[in-house]
Amino acid sequence: MSKLVPILIMIATIYSVRCIPMLVFRHNIKNKFIKSFLHYVPYVTLAVMTFPAIIYATDNKFAGVAALIIGVILSYITENLFVVATMCCVTVLCINLIG
Repeated sequence: MSKLVPILIMIATIYSVRCIPMLVFRHNIKNKFIKSFLHYVPYVTLAVMTFPAIIYATDNKFAGVAALIIGVILSYITENLFVVATMCCVTVLCINLIG
């Protein structure tokens, strides 16, 4: 019985997260602010989860910040994810070898 309670709580949580939007938003959303807000929610969520991981992925926080800066600059210059990820890894490697 004690193992069943957490499973039931997780089922209720997942079901409510998926079901409540369908009940609340039955019609198309016409408000521009809400539409733009909902458009950017996935990007913000991904950024909030990724940003700390970039900085704290290495023991040297300076290397993580430098890789973040290089990644942002290269992502504006080129949209090639492989190039950006490779150069971020090379940045961390070089800074860790120097320092």
